[in-house]
Amino acid sequence: MADLKQANPGALGLGGFALTTFLLNIVNSGLISGDNLGMVLPVGIFYGGLAQFCAGMWEFKRGDTFGATCFSSFGAFWMGVALMIILENTGVISPVPREGMAVFFIAWGIFTAYATIASLKVNRAVTSIFVTLVILFFLLAAGEWNATIHKVAGYEGIVCALIAWYTAAGVLINTLFGRDVLPLGAAK
Repeated sequence: MADLKQANPGALGLGGFALTTFLLNIVNSGLISGDNLGMVLPVGIFYGGLAQFCAGMWEFKRGDTFGATCFSSFGAFWMGVALMIILENTGVISPVPREGMAVFFIAWGIFTAYATIASLKVNRAVTSIFVTLVILFFLLAAGEWNATIHKVAGYEGIVCALIAWYTAAGVLINTLFGRDVLPLGAAK
């Protein structure tokens, strides 16, 4: 039996992260009403969540520790956030207090900070995603007590999502063309 070429799950993982991050932060920024949160939840569960988690599992098979850890972690993050919102909105659990959400965002900021260091060995585009994501998590934590900071976090999250979309497009297009059509900036 011939060896099958293994696909790069990075485009799927980055795409799921980008789209879900974009949708939630369009709401966080106030560009659209919080009444639109319902559109984020299914995407958070399936594309940002399950598809990204699967991309992480496929990265394990490829031997990519960074991709496996980050895609699996952020896939679980999105599924968890969506579930938390659903459970709160249906009255199954009480809304998480501000300090609880701040600790949640700080914890994810810490994880993302050390992942940012590891991303320096991937490429500049991925590092840019992680730098903006660290900032986003800490802004979201501070934004629990300040509506203006929360709105700024939304705009910063949109920037993070756009960088992730560019990177996803680069992985997809560059892989198919067999050359750098969209430069991702080689790691130093």
